[in-house]
Amino acid sequence: MNNTTQVQSPEQSASARKPALFDGVDIPVFLVSGGILSLFAIFALYDIEMVSGWVNTGFATATKYFGAYWQVLLLLTFIIGLVLTIGRTGAVRLGNLARPEMSTFKWISIIMCTLLAGGGVFWAAAEPMAHFTSPPPLFGGETGAANAAYNALAQSFMHWGFLAWAIQGSLTGVVYMYLHYEKGLPLKPRTLLYPVFGNKVMTGSFGAIVDACCVLAVVAGTVGPIGFLGLQVSFGLEKLFGIPDVYATQVSILIGLIAIYTLSAVSGVTKGIQFLSSANVVLAVILMAFILIFGPTAFIVDGYLHSFGIYIDNFIPMATFRASPGWLDWWTVFFWGWFLGYGPLMAMFVARISRGRTIREMILLISVVAPVITCFWFTIVGGSGLAFELANPGVISEPFTGFNLPAALFAITEQLPLGGLISVLFLILTTIFVATTGDSMTYAISMVMTGTDHPQSGIRVFWGVMMGLVAALLISIGSGGISALQSFIVITAVPVSLVLLPSLWTAPQIARKMADEQGL
Repeated sequence: MNNTTQVQSPEQSASARKPALFDGVDIPVFLVSGGILSLFAIFALYDIEMVSGWVNTGFATATKYFGAYWQVLLLLTFIIGLVLTIGRTGAVRLGNLARPEMSTFKWISIIMCTLLAGGGVFWAAAEPMAHFTSPPPLFGGETGAANAAYNALAQSFMHWGFLAWAIQGSLTGVVYMYLHYEKGLPLKPRTLLYPVFGNKVMTGSFGAIVDACCVLAVVAGTVGPIGFLGLQVSFGLEKLFGIPDVYATQVSILIGLIAIYTLSAVSGVTKGIQFLSSANVVLAVILMAFILIFGPTAFIVDGYLHSFGIYIDNFIPMATFRASPGWLDWWTVFFWGWFLGYGPLMAMFVARISRGRTIREMILLISVVAPVITCFWFTIVGGSGLAFELANPGVISEPFTGFNLPAALFAITEQLPLGGLISVLFLILTTIFVATTGDSMTYAISMVMTGTDHPQSGIRVFWGVMMGLVAALLISIGSGGISALQSFIVITAVPVSLVLLPSLWTAPQIARKMADEQGL
């Protein structure tokens, strides 16, 4: 462990003397990740068509050569994680603490809000409708019937269910918890490769490139939803209140969002991040209860049970489906690339807030409980839209034409009692969802830059403002800038997916070793 101490000691000493903004910061990682993102924004402002061409070429290459690998990686991560919860390894307590440092409700709230993010609102409304109007190849056939609606929900469950959640911190969370809290290695993406490469990856350019790739993927993955939210909320404000949907409105929304999530990130995990997440869960539960009671209750209940049954019955066929590459690239593989990009830093954040939990608690929450709740949320929002569409064809699908995500949401809320109020509450909910992702990822990026789980406030402010600034620059181009960035996310997922691969065997090895050490 002498070598490990050498890796850690500069960060510990920097933390002890309360460093200035860039003291103790990994400058190579900062320059590479920040530099590539800055170049992307500059080139996009200069010629968005040129950048889109580059990105589309990279996107096609990534999905062609890595799509099948990503499908296998997510499936194995989920299955191996479940195996670890069975038997003695499930009882292993993580984080070098005898009991959890955070209450179960607050812990679940942060996990749900951070990992579901803003996509869980607009996509929940739009994706089931997209699959209903254009059935996925596996379910190809009739449209406009109840069976088509159930199939549409089942396909949405695949994209936002067990596999998507498992990659965010189940196996990788185990690896981080052991190597950081038990062995003193820094909370950085390169730590996931330590069991394979040893100290070679902890120092030098190799480790810096690993960290930079992971930071870039998360920054791109977070800037996209931030910018997208600006466009969506601006659309909603014009529709609901007549406020012009112009760039000034979008920037004003972004400024407010940046202030919320940056202040939350600075206040820390146990204060702002925890408060926002808890408030968001309460609001989401209130909206779910309202729609369940006053919306199409029978269809929601039937749709959830029936569609979940289809999802389970077709789980392996959907997870391994390769018969339509064109469809896969813009649906399953796109989502897998997006979620993979978050993998290492989200796992770092999960490790930070899950100290004192057992492997069984952590993996079951992330890989099973959270997906089940997410699928119910999709049925509440998207299932209501399907019920309204079945009862009155065109009422949801026509506003949704052109893949207009916010229009689909507002078309659904307009069908409910107190539609105007519910629409406003959904806007607030989406904003807080994105804010909870913004604050947690700002915190996680800052952890990568410093290698500690208590990064200095200046670094958190810097990254929080930077992500908002890049989002503002990209939406100045129009929706094309954000669309290009969202496709760019899939490209950044290629190296990140290779960083996640070793956890398939290192997490079980660590779990067995910890079980022996804890006498289980």
